[in-house]
Amino acid sequence: MSEDMPKKRKSRGRRKGKGGAGRARTVVCSNCGALVPRDKAKKTTRYHSLVERTLAKELEQSGALIRGQRRTRYFCISCAIHFGVVKVGRRR
Repeated sequence: MSEDMPKKRKSRGRRKGKGGAGRARTVVCSNCGALVPRDKAKKTTRYHSLVERTLAKELEQSGALIRGQRRTRYFCISCAIHFGVVKVGRRR
């Protein structure tokens, strides 16, 4: 019965390799806390400054180097669509 069902995506929404790639490690969605396979989750990496913007400007003018903290977040598909990380689009 499953072979008669239509398949929406060739990869079934995953990024696993071909053949017996095994089971992917799970990550926790940053928004809803759902466990999502890592190859299916949407990953966003942003740099977050630990110093207030006005203070950072003054320090940079005086020659200080201010580094940001890297924040990596994983989203399940429904949260990624809700927050605009990915958009809903038709298959081409």
